Amino acid sequence: MTMNNLGWIFGIICLFFSIAIIFFERNKTRKTINTLDYMLTLAMDGNFKESTFDESMLSALEIKFSHYLSASVISSQRLSEEKNKIKELISDISHQTKTPIANLLLYTELLQEENLSLEAKEYVNALHYQSEKLRFLIDTLVKLSRLENGIITLQPKENEINTIFQQIQQQFTAKATEKGLTLNVTPTNITANFDSKWTTEALCNLVDNAIKYTDSGSVSISATPYELFIRIDVKDTGIGILEDEQAKIFSRFFRSNNSSQQDGVGIGLYLAREILHSEGGYIKVSSDVGKGSVFSMFLPSSN
Repeated sequence: MTMNNLGWIFGIICLFFSIAIIFFERNKTRKTINTLDYMLTLAMDGNFKESTFDESMLSALEIKFSHYLSASVISSQRLSEEKNKIKELISDISHQTKTPIANLLLYTELLQEENLSLEAKEYVNALHYQSEKLRFLIDTLVKLSRLENGIITLQPKENEINTIFQQIQQQFTAKATEKGLTLNVTPTNITANFDSKWTTEALCNLVDNAIKYTDSGSVSISATPYELFIRIDVKDTGIGILEDEQAKIFSRFFRSNNSSQQDGVGIGLYLAREILHSEGGYIKVSSDVGKGSVFSMFLPSSN
């Protein structure tokens, strides 16, 4: 056998072993990937259980990964348990406080009809007002908790903005007139993607604040279309917001120094922000102290 033939045979043997090694490594890698994929599938279904592996480096990686998935499953289960506890607590708060507050309001209204002394009337009116405030606070906190914990899910779809504009006009015209303010609502034929009920709730909070913190002038509501978003502006001629507080006003329970003389709990703007965020929008503010503010809601365009 010539040296040339031996070279060919040796080359063929090397090629064979190279192909065998490639197939072996590919099969090994595929097996590991399939194992990890199976573990992920079980974890997503909530059925993951740790298995026993050998002492190879890849198996060590699998063991670490299995420990991570086990911890993730436990965390997910604990989170689910906590959410269920929160749901029960919210339900209990809503149920247990509904009747006592309703009774407080009923009895104070009955007392207001009685022939009381001036001092007694002031006490009854104060009690009625604080009961209303407590009912509003509990209702708002319950709504917010349900929204944050996924008990309530928003369902955005294409809606006409003018529909909620009409509701705002009907609900707040008398309140604005009572303060000597002009409520200007500009009709529009613009549509956007939003949850009608909850977006109305968010806009009501903005308009209610605008009227509350405006002593003279007007509150104006309008809509402007953009390519990706529809902007709804609530503009007032009120007290305005300090520049260093504008980034804080959407925080839970934050009260501006300028608004400390007005009643409120500092949760309406936070709720509005959470509602808009849940339907793919956002909110911002621009303001000049003593001149007024513009709160802008951005809703996803339906185009």
